[in-house]
Amino acid sequence: MNKLTRRDFLKTSAGGAAMVAASPALGHGGDTQRAVSYAGSDIVSLGRTGIRVSRLAQGTGTVGGNQESDHTRKGQEGFDRLIRHGIDEGITFMDMADLYGSHPFAREALRAVPRDKVVFLSKIWPRKEDWITPSGGAIREVDRFRKELNTDRLDVCLIHCMLNDQWPTEHERIRDELSELKSKSVIGAVGVSCHDFGALEVAAAHPWVDVIFARINHKGGSDYSCDGTAEDVAKVLKRARRNGKAVVGMKIFGEGKLVSPEEKDASLQFVLGNELVDAVTIGMMNPAQVDDTLERMARVRAS
Repeated sequence: MNKLTRRDFLKTSAGGAAMVAASPALGHGGDTQRAVSYAGSDIVSLGRTGIRVSRLAQGTGTVGGNQESDHTRKGQEGFDRLIRHGIDEGITFMDMADLYGSHPFAREALRAVPRDKVVFLSKIWPRKEDWITPSGGAIREVDRFRKELNTDRLDVCLIHCMLNDQWPTEHERIRDELSELKSKSVIGAVGVSCHDFGALEVAAAHPWVDVIFARINHKGGSDYSCDGTAEDVAKVLKRARRNGKAVVGMKIFGEGKLVSPEEKDASLQFVLGNELVDAVTIGMMNPAQVDDTLERMARVRAS
């Protein structure tokens, strides 16, 4: 008898859930209930972008800054081991940024993976820092990103870390140049990552935005790296999705503050079970964390 691998088990479980979803389930008053899969390896649509991603993205920016992160500090060998394990388990959505310095590491780790089998998302840092003097636009940055990744196209490019509700005006040139690159199919979709409630509210309605990275977990509040209460952020994310925006949840585990199994499960259940997001990005640091996250996501049920 062939050995059943963990990934085979998850796929079988997901397939079973799909069969249940297609069949009526007995409930009070004859109601039917539908089983929904929230498995991390599920391939899902990213809003209305036409881009398909694994529901779980591999984050590469834990304790990130100055073009390095805990992921890049692992060195190429450790980074390769993590990414390749994730690919083997169906995680094909790569969350990167200039801030993290993860492009060259991802290029090497994914060298043997066909480009059309992986989704590249990266982010432009818009403010002057010790490590960068931005051009003020996006063309120069995206050209450099593509060289660092050895690709002719970015699937998604975001303006990184929006801190107020004036970001559309403050970063108008970046928006315009990203739109130009999108019109030339150099970029597939555009958007922002938000670190402010006002910025998030604007992104939820702004016609330019295709994709939003939003900080969300079941605890909410600044103590858990969110931009408002869990309930307030959830309302905005539901509005954003109704508006056709793709939402990728981040800080699902409170930037390392939600560490117990019960806390992790509660956060995944809140975020996924309430369908607040299209996908989530988690900065898993080793294959064991990848496996643990996948197993927890496979247990989430619709709320």
